[in-house]
Amino acid sequence: MQSENKIFEDFAKMANGFAGTFAGMAREGESAFKEKVKTWVGGVDFVSREEFEAVKAMAAAARDEIAALKAELAAAKGKGKKEPPAQS
Repeated sequence: MQSENKIFEDFAKMANGFAGTFAGMAREGESAFKEKVKTWVGGVDFVSREEFEAVKAMAAAARDEIAALKAELAAAKGKGKKEPPAQS
C-alpha cells in the first residue's frame, strides 16, 4: 500500500512540475507578446489627443474665416453692381 502512495506522490510532483513549467512558458509568451506590441506601437506614428484637438480647432477657425470671407465677397459683389440705365 505504501508503494502505491509513493507512485501517486511522484505523479503529483511531476504534475506540479509540468504546471510550473507551463506557467513559466505562459509568462514568457505574454512577455514576448507585450514586447512585440510595444515595438509595433512605437513604430506607428500616432497623433496625441492634444494635437488632434489643436488641429480640429484650427480647422473650425478656418471654416469660420472662409464663411466670413464669402459673405464679405458677396456683399462686395452686390455693391459693385450698377443699376441698369433707365429707359424712357
